[in-house]
Amino acid sequence: IREGSIRKERRFVVVDCTTLPPALVENDLFGHEQGAYTDARQRRQGRLEHAHKGTLFLDEIGDLPRDFQPKFLRALEGGSFMRVGGNEEVHSDFRVIAATNRNLWEMVEKGLFREDLFYRLNVYPITIPPLRDRKDDIVPLVEHFLDLTSKDSVVLSEESKAMLEAYSWPGNVRELRNV
Repeated sequence: IREGSIRKERRFVVVDCTTLPPALVENDLFGHEQGAYTDARQRRQGRLEHAHKGTLFLDEIGDLPRDFQPKFLRALEGGSFMRVGGNEEVHSDFRVIAATNRNLWEMVEKGLFREDLFYRLNVYPITIPPLRDRKDDIVPLVEHFLDLTSKDSVVLSEESKAMLEAYSWPGNVRELRNV
């Protein structure tokens, strides 16, 4: 998606939402002003500002804290936000690509994810079936990972290929790569 866009030469800022502590998510994404809290010795740009004119990739968007979602939605809608401790709007022009392994609509129905944010992000959904439903992808992926990690050329036996394809891969591509 990024390589086919006019933003491909600009920054690609990756945020793994599972690693953002709820108390620090606003600071991480919006940044902070000097003196905003005890250790804020200087102004710090947040990830949204860092992605200006580029792409912000939000991995595992379903883990974005519920109480931060309205602020994030406002930043998406208007392209502006305030740094923590700030009183001036910061403008940033960024594209968002979001990914998740969760069913966001179920989260909306349970009140865990904002419906308006869901619709704002769900503009062009791409659903990728689990690896267990894409058996034809397993061997090419294994060969790719072997090429990345092996000094020598490795050829899989037919028995090895069959074993790999027979496994259900509950951890999907991450598990396959690790194995």
